[in-house]
Amino acid sequence: MKPVRFVKMHGAGNDFVLVDDRDGNFPCEHRLIAAMATRPSGIGCEGVILVQSSETADFKMRFFNPDGSEADLCGNGARCVAAFAREIGAVAGKAMRFETAAGPVDAELLDDDIVRIAMPDPRGLGDDFVIAGVPHKIVPVENIARADVEGEGRRIRMSDEFAPDGTNVNFACYRAPDRVSVRTYERGVEAETFACGTGSVAVAVVGVAQHGLRFPVRVKTAGGYELVVDGVKTDAGFSGMTLTGPVKRVYDGTIDLDSLGVVSE
Repeated sequence: MKPVRFVKMHGAGNDFVLVDDRDGNFPCEHRLIAAMATRPSGIGCEGVILVQSSETADFKMRFFNPDGSEADLCGNGARCVAAFAREIGAVAGKAMRFETAAGPVDAELLDDDIVRIAMPDPRGLGDDFVIAGVPHKIVPVENIARADVEGEGRRIRMSDEFAPDGTNVNFACYRAPDRVSVRTYERGVEAETFACGTGSVAVAVVGVAQHGLRFPVRVKTAGGYELVVDGVKTDAGFSGMTLTGPVKRVYDGTIDLDSLGVVSE
C-alpha cells in the first residue's frame, strides 16, 4: 500500500489522526484503522478522521473509533477537522459546512486555535440520557475525582439497557449556575478519554434540563481544558446547540500502512 500522509491534532485533549482522502484512495478497513490507532505499535489516537469529497457540502468527514468501528459524529474531532480542512485547502475561508453521518455540520474558525461548531439538536432526552449526535448516559456525582469511570463506566456501557450498540457514559459534577466537570468512558475507545465533545454537549443539556444550569455552560474536561456549550431551551426541547473550544496541531508525518502487518479484509 502507498504511504499515507497524516496530521496529528487534539481538541481539548482528544487526539486524532487526520488524513486528506479527497481522492478516495484510503483503505477504510476495520483492522487497519485499529492498528493505526493502537499505542504504541501504531500512531496512537482516539480516532481516525478522513476528509473526503462531497457533492452537498465543502467536504465529508468520516470518523473511526480506535477499535476501527465507524461513528456518526465526534464533537472534538469535528472541531479538529475544521482546522485541518482549511490547512489542506478543502475550504477557503473560516466558515464551512461538512457532511457527517449525523447530518451536516457548520463550523467556524474563531481564532488560530479556537473552533466553534454547530451540533445536532439533542433528542431522546430522559432519565439522565440524551443523544447528542451519539448516545450518552449521564451519571451525576459529587466528587469527580472519585468517580469509577473505568469500572462503572464499562458496566453501564455494556449493560442490557443499552444493547446492542451500547452508550458513552459521562460522570458529571454540576456546579450552579453554569459549570460542570466531566469524565467520560467512551465506547469504541473502551476507556476513559481526556475529553469528549458530544459528551460535553450531553452533560450540558442534561444539566440545563434537570440540574438547574443555564446556557452557556462551561465544561471542564479530564484533560484540564474548557469547552463552552451554548444553545436554546424551549418547551419543545433544545436547539441552536454549539460547541466551542481549543484545537492544536501536534505534528505531521507519513505512515507505511504495510508496516502495520495487517492482512487486507
